Amino acid sequence: MIASGGAGAPIRLPFFYGWVVVGVGFLIAFSSGPGQSYVFSVFLDSIIEDTGLSRTTISVLYAVGTGVSAVMVAFVSRLADRVGPRLVAVAVASALGVACIGMAFARGFAAFFLAFAALRALGQGSTPINATLLTAQWFVLRRGRAMAVMGLGLAASLALLPPISRALIDAIGWREAYVGLGVMVWLLVIPATLLLARDTPEQLGLHPDGRDRPPPREAVMAAGAEERRVFSSLTFWLLALPLTTSPFVVTALVFHQAGIFAERGLGAGVAAAVFVPFALTTALSSTLAGFAVDRLGPIPLFLLSMLLLLAALGSSRLIESAPSAVLYAGVLGTSSGVQRIVQSVLWAHYYGRRGLGRVQGSATSIMILMSALGPLPLAVLEGASGSYGPGIAAMAALPVLASAGMLLARLRTPALEAGAGGAG
Repeated sequence: MIASGGAGAPIRLPFFYGWVVVGVGFLIAFSSGPGQSYVFSVFLDSIIEDTGLSRTTISVLYAVGTGVSAVMVAFVSRLADRVGPRLVAVAVASALGVACIGMAFARGFAAFFLAFAALRALGQGSTPINATLLTAQWFVLRRGRAMAVMGLGLAASLALLPPISRALIDAIGWREAYVGLGVMVWLLVIPATLLLARDTPEQLGLHPDGRDRPPPREAVMAAGAEERRVFSSLTFWLLALPLTTSPFVVTALVFHQAGIFAERGLGAGVAAAVFVPFALTTALSSTLAGFAVDRLGPIPLFLLSMLLLLAALGSSRLIESAPSAVLYAGVLGTSSGVQRIVQSVLWAHYYGRRGLGRVQGSATSIMILMSALGPLPLAVLEGASGSYGPGIAAMAALPVLASAGMLLARLRTPALEAGAGGAG
């Protein structure tokens, strides 16, 4: 394969350069960890002990920071449409490193609030969206498998950064550990993105997927995109609202996992341990779904994820022992992994590559807001009834409604079926 660097003789490569960009996306996704809940939870007790802030106060900051993250994603994704995701990814990684260092030096409520809000806003949504947008530009027919490989960066972050953070806290203290994480973000993202990433294959004289010409399927999808309307488009909402179901339900279940397990007679140790099978099944199912979505399209995979989510809700009421808890976590993780691929590819599948950030960023903002709201109804219903059962039963209606909404969107939108069935 020949790639042109824009000046001088073309560069001959033995592989499609898009996979290098996927590798950069992997590093960007991995580096979102310092702003994610699974890393912050490791720091929580140390922060409370050092600052004197209450757990309730920090929980309020968590909610506010998540709201800021939702707004930030919409801004960052639109900026990526204008200047390209490569430069935006570098800017966000630079700011995320500064936010980590800001956490290290924060003293007092105001300083801690600003640092934490920046950490959540930059890490939770703005960093992963750049990895997604960058990968989406380089693939059409093989977009699912590319997203699956890129998304392994999130799985690696979930598996590696919590124990690394714990080791750093024990060795040098929580403030110094945050400095280390900030430097890690800079070293992993900035050089690789500037040196290796390019916004589009066309910048190197290439076409998506390494093909000799643009995929015909992309033109069909772009033509059916309702002139890229977002909030005024019924189809956008028929797609966006169903996609919020998994973040809403999974966040609620994970947030209250210790309480749900305690109600079933299991201790906090088991509740923490089942995150391992959850992470493993999420990574495995997202990898398999990445290959499947290229042939089947996103809608059948979404329906499968909703069926699995229903099964997870049902199995949560059947937990009686550690093996049944592992089974529950595995089903929930499988559902989450399939859903992650669907939400990564669906917007590009329907709208095409041009102006993708505006659409996908808006949808991601809605998903972040809904995930922040997820734990609240379950907590309210548990408080009113004394059991998590009524809340979980009520949430079981959501996957059914989401499936109906997605099927209606498919009926209204022929572009959602364009190209399903493989590369051709």
